[in-house]
Amino acid sequence: MSSKKELFLLLLSDIIFVNLSWSIYYYIRIESGWIHFTNPPSFIAPMILVFSYWLIFFYFFGLYKHWFVRSRFDEFTTLFRAISIGCLILFFAIFLDDYYKEAKIVSRFLILIYWGLMIFWVSLGRVIIRGFQFRMLKKGYGLRNTLIIGSGLKAREVKEMIFSYPKLGYKFSGFVSIKEDANGEDEIGLLKDLQDIVAKNSIDEVIIASDHKYEELIISTLNVCSGLNVCVKIVPEVYEIVSGMVKSEQVHGIPLVEVKTDLMPFTSTIMKRIYDIIISVSFLFVLSPLLILIALLNLILFKKVFVVEEKLGRASKSFKNIKFYTNDSGLSLFLCKLWLDKVPQLINVFLNQMSLVGPEPEKVEVAKKLTSEIPYYLRRMKVKPGITGWAQIKQGYYEKSEYYVKKLQYDFYYLENMSLMLDFKIILNTIILIFSFKQK
Repeated sequence: MSSKKELFLLLLSDIIFVNLSWSIYYYIRIESGWIHFTNPPSFIAPMILVFSYWLIFFYFFGLYKHWFVRSRFDEFTTLFRAISIGCLILFFAIFLDDYYKEAKIVSRFLILIYWGLMIFWVSLGRVIIRGFQFRMLKKGYGLRNTLIIGSGLKAREVKEMIFSYPKLGYKFSGFVSIKEDANGEDEIGLLKDLQDIVAKNSIDEVIIASDHKYEELIISTLNVCSGLNVCVKIVPEVYEIVSGMVKSEQVHGIPLVEVKTDLMPFTSTIMKRIYDIIISVSFLFVLSPLLILIALLNLILFKKVFVVEEKLGRASKSFKNIKFYTNDSGLSLFLCKLWLDKVPQLINVFLNQMSLVGPEPEKVEVAKKLTSEIPYYLRRMKVKPGITGWAQIKQGYYEKSEYYVKKLQYDFYYLENMSLMLDFKIILNTIILIFSFKQK
């Protein structure tokens, strides 16, 4: 089952069972006569509001993530924790509601009944969906074509797991050999032909299970798979697991580390774009008098208002990056310290060329140079560049070429941990930097 179909079923389940829980709770609280209300609250409007509340709450707890081959117990405990915290917040909301409506104090304790209803019904919905998924997988529907890179002991262990546990959803498609002269059993090609093999066999998952050092192997695999909508997983070295260098998931005794090629879930991508539009339009409108004043001062003092440079954005597509013109004058230094020279980039954000948060947009010639020197540099182009970002607040804009590798480490940290919460953290840190008058 694809992640989009799974998301649809989860949302459908929550629409049914969250609203069913509310309906039963409403009957007990309002229609049962236990509590006297001078003006009983309506049914429909609060139900829509409460469902929207749970939808946002479940989203931030990761309950709409693709739960492929993950523990169902982990899903239930996450659901239990989300509902418990959410009901605790609702308890205080109901307390205030009762206080203003002078209802009997017993009403606020009914939240325990609501908590139980939510745990039972929403969990039941998840059980139904996961049961349906398992039955389909056992029958061979929705299996993910899986390619194993390697042919040693690790690779054979992964293949055995795939055949032994079909409910995990993997379908073994063959081995890809690292050695040029290899021609073993179930080998369907060589690493240098990976892109053609993935396309020809409609591969959904690639598992790197090499017995040898695999730094370059991982980089080359990611470069191929990043644009093909293919999930990449790695069987890590024992040292990496013991030392805590990687966080792995045990899948029937085999540790697997997932390297995200799809950096943000579909829902997060949509929400990120929505707040990009809202914030860029709002700031451009609110700051328009100040922006006009800066433009006039630039025109009078420097005969030049903007600097427009060609930069590379997502998927290495070029765009015209807009900033206020600055030099070494007092006005320019003031603009830079308050990040006001970057405000015109909100136009790029509105045009979907940039985001509020992301890696710094790079000049075309610099990007070409770094691509030839650093094999994994292109992964940075998986997302839109940002006005601010993890590298910008940690290292700044002013570093020279010898600092690019360090800067890329910050960028890749952001790429591997992309979330709306991290974006929010970066924006808060940016605001602190602005009001501390630290030059970027």
